[in-house]
Amino acid sequence: MQERFHAFNDALYLACLWVAGIAITIMTLIIPWGIFTRYVLGTGSQWPEPVAILLMVVFTFLGAAVSYRAGAHIAVALVTDRLPQGIKRPVAGLVHLLMLAVALFMLYYGTRLCIATWGQNIGELPFIPVGLTYTPVPIGGLVTALFVIEHISCGSQSERAIVTYDQEGVA
Repeated sequence: MQERFHAFNDALYLACLWVAGIAITIMTLIIPWGIFTRYVLGTGSQWPEPVAILLMVVFTFLGAAVSYRAGAHIAVALVTDRLPQGIKRPVAGLVHLLMLAVALFMLYYGTRLCIATWGQNIGELPFIPVGLTYTPVPIGGLVTALFVIEHISCGSQSERAIVTYDQEGVA
């Protein structure tokens, strides 16, 4: 069961990493287009700024989940790494429980926010519901919660042995 949970989280981790990477790449291409149309052509495009903001939201919430699982999120280890050995482990456990609470808060209230704003539209992009733009919040919360549960129950991803699978998915 634990191997399946790790395999699922590995796939989820890679998917989030790719989506966040693609989002920031597209965002870096869109912003110069908006600048070009505004200052060179003299007529600013209406869509680059809201699309870039949407992509930044995707990058932020999925990237934060990926960073947490990789142990690279600076806020998680900032305090715990500087504590004496005797209290480091209990405080790290508290940090993970607080991360789980934040992730569940994002999941619950992010979902409520999406539902509450689904009937509204973005001015520059009237075909996109506002609620859709907030979906990275509960999705990021869910993914982060899964990664926190994995960390609490199985330990850090960085401390796991790398498992390779054959074509049939057997380790």
